[in-house]
Amino acid sequence: MSRLPEVFTRCKSEKRAALVGYLTAGDPDINTSKQLLLTLAKQVDILEIGMPFSDPMADGPVIQAASERALASGTHIVDVFELANIVRKANPDIGIVLMGYANTPFVIGFDNFSKQAVAAGVDAVLLVDIPPEEGHLCDHIFKQHGLDRILLLSPTSTDERIKLASTHASGFIYYVSLNGITGANIGEMTTIKQRVTNIRKHTDLPICVGFGVKTPQQASEVAEFSDGVVVGSHFVGQVPAHAEDHKTMQSAIKHAAQAIKTAIQA
Repeated sequence: MSRLPEVFTRCKSEKRAALVGYLTAGDPDINTSKQLLLTLAKQVDILEIGMPFSDPMADGPVIQAASERALASGTHIVDVFELANIVRKANPDIGIVLMGYANTPFVIGFDNFSKQAVAAGVDAVLLVDIPPEEGHLCDHIFKQHGLDRILLLSPTSTDERIKLASTHASGFIYYVSLNGITGANIGEMTTIKQRVTNIRKHTDLPICVGFGVKTPQQASEVAEFSDGVVVGSHFVGQVPAHAEDHKTMQSAIKHAAQAIKTAIQA
């Protein structure tokens, strides 16, 4: 059973939005990645673990480079599952989401993928390139194994598409705050709030906002009208920024997450 409903209920009882943090598995190498994921997991409510892929079309240069480093270090999907399992054992109450692209589960088989994800303690999957129209590929399999399927909505999503995504999604809706790739500058906050308000007319699912959230101030503003704030490139960027000292890298991710967490809770 997914832990995501409990996570959002807990955050709601504390009168705050959830902090959703992302790192790419295996970046910059598997052993260091384990420490970074464990560090970030202690600060967030939901951890998104990126499955490295050679053509991450929705991601900007920061996360693209993270995938390249992870793949160059020899990271495979079995390593992603193992890292998720390590994080789960150390953090029984957080949400864990595997985020990536369809090629990986398609190649190993959606049923096999789901079994291994559940065994590793994963709650949900976000596959960027499987829209709700193609949900027949995986929806029933994920549901059978108790995995939530996170779906994306964007500034260009029509009411019809919002309804469609809301029908097929579970866990939460991920609202992409801009028309572009991860790591770009966040859009105008009033417009983002209006779009989130409109999405709420069509779904009871929690709505998390990501793509472009980089600063504590931005996170605080997003937290005022969303159920969760997603931060990815800001955390991933600490890896190359401190490439020569992995202890400093770990500390930088911890402090960056603490600053965002404090802003959300303020």
